[in-house]
Amino acid sequence: MTSNNHSSATGQPAGICPFKMVLLGESAVGKSSLVLRFVEGKFHEYEVSTIGGAYLTQTVSIGDITIKLELWDTAGREKYHSLAPMYYRGAHAAIVVYDITNADTFSRAKVWVKELQHQAASNIIIALAGNKVDLATTTRQVEVADAQTYAEENGLIFMETSAKTSMNVNDIFMAIARK
Repeated sequence: MTSNNHSSATGQPAGICPFKMVLLGESAVGKSSLVLRFVEGKFHEYEVSTIGGAYLTQTVSIGDITIKLELWDTAGREKYHSLAPMYYRGAHAAIVVYDITNADTFSRAKVWVKELQHQAASNIIIALAGNKVDLATTTRQVEVADAQTYAEENGLIFMETSAKTSMNVNDIFMAIARK
């Protein structure tokens, strides 16, 4: 998955394409945990809330193309909402994250999607991630079908994820990179 040395079909080194991606969503939905799992393969049970934003990178290969994902993990607390445009401005993609055990975070995710559709670049790729699926059997508040329908109606990539178990974490980032 990760790589630093690839050649094109002509034998020349393939260029590295920078690709800006921002993660948005309410506080405690697992944005930082998803990024940490994807970039470092780690999960911390108790993650400190992000203040402002955090920046990480991960290099991935899609065929002969090497892509440097520039991942901006934003703060979810309401007082930082006004900073979000600074992060999604110029972004190629966004992952809007909600917690499947908290219906309010799904409602707020819809607000984030609408904001991106109106304020971000017209060609931005938007994915919707229903995180914490490892808790689905006991405390699910957002049904898969509801989120899937919403995603289809809005042209979003959709997956349920678990930063804790790593379910679909690589898949959602790679699905975006392939687009």
